[in-house]
Amino acid sequence: MQLPRFSLTAALLLVLTAVPYAHSSPKYKVLHAFTGGKDGGGLWSSLTFHQAGNLYGTTSGDGAYGYGTVFELTQGAAGQWSETVLYSFHDPYTTNDGGIPFGSVVFDPSGNLYGTTSKGGGPSTWGTVYKLTPGSGSWTETIIHGFGPHDHAGGPYAGLIIDEKGDLYGIAGAAFELMRGSNGWKEKILYEFCSKQNCSDGNAPFAGLIFGASGDLYGTTEAGGAHKAGTVYQIRHTAGGWKESVLHSFPALSSDGQVPGVGALVSDGSGSLYGTTSQGGSHICIDVGCGTVFRLVRETGHWTETILYNFVGDKKGSGPGAGVVMDKKGNLYGTTVYGGSTLCGCGVVYKLSPSSNGKWKYTVLHTFTGSDGAQPDANLILDSKGNLYGTTATGGAGGAGVAFELTP
Repeated sequence: MQLPRFSLTAALLLVLTAVPYAHSSPKYKVLHAFTGGKDGGGLWSSLTFHQAGNLYGTTSGDGAYGYGTVFELTQGAAGQWSETVLYSFHDPYTTNDGGIPFGSVVFDPSGNLYGTTSKGGGPSTWGTVYKLTPGSGSWTETIIHGFGPHDHAGGPYAGLIIDEKGDLYGIAGAAFELMRGSNGWKEKILYEFCSKQNCSDGNAPFAGLIFGASGDLYGTTEAGGAHKAGTVYQIRHTAGGWKESVLHSFPALSSDGQVPGVGALVSDGSGSLYGTTSQGGSHICIDVGCGTVFRLVRETGHWTETILYNFVGDKKGSGPGAGVVMDKKGNLYGTTVYGGSTLCGCGVVYKLSPSSNGKWKYTVLHTFTGSDGAQPDANLILDSKGNLYGTTATGGAGGAGVAFELTP
């Protein structure tokens, strides 16, 4: 699991020591700089669009009680954005509330919001799935599931996805489904990882799930697999239940990536999968590979992997903890946690464009300098106009991370 690289205190020092200079694109805009106070701090999750173009997300720390928040960003008539904290999590070790959320949020058709916390839910403190219901001027939280020894799952890092029936799917050491019933929510474990010898089926599944065209689930593990360097997997619904298959095992070789990032995969119209590895590849950054962007294409009876880009470090960035997103033209966008500015190595936003000769062109769209954010470690999202929105875990004017917009 990728843990926060800096404390918020260290991040604040980073901002104070990083000298701002005219290097960032004029199309980059900080929507909100978190202070580490009641507005929250430490953004490791993606943003989510909902009604009227408002953005929603979580902070892993701070807030009213110090254990994270769920927030809303609303755009005003003059184009400025304002933050509202919808919920502040309580102490997960002494209450039945959850706390320390790392995952993004998802909405049902009724406007209810769902997410996960990595801690809390009672004495087990193995994490929760929560629901926030909008009301008159406030939101009401309900814990709909608490993880513990009974389900061999816990500590969810990623957020949830929702199907057309309103059932929820997620990852918490095991892949799970939460089904809505007359007596509340019922959990079903779809697959428990590291069930096979030497964890050949994958281990440490921190990245979120995505749906395939037929309702199958796809994701990555940071460890395990045939070479113990991570996997891409599929969980498909069969007549006998759910079955997991490893589509690719990453080897510890320079010709391939290793240790997939915590960001979710993305699928194109043909069903091919795209993702990143935070290490591996043909270039070395601080004793490990700088990372890769890869594509998996379904062939008859197997999947074929192609490395689309090997990160080189320095000004072009390295260590892509997040995955990629794809626009309507097939361009890929993502972030790196490291590299970029020589002053702080705070990461970059990049673009990969396909060309007619089969090669992909890599372009740095924005270089973080600390004062405008640092350590972007969550998938970007796209609006209908092709604008990108994302978060940084640290940096910004308050040192506790930012939410940003970027027009490529």
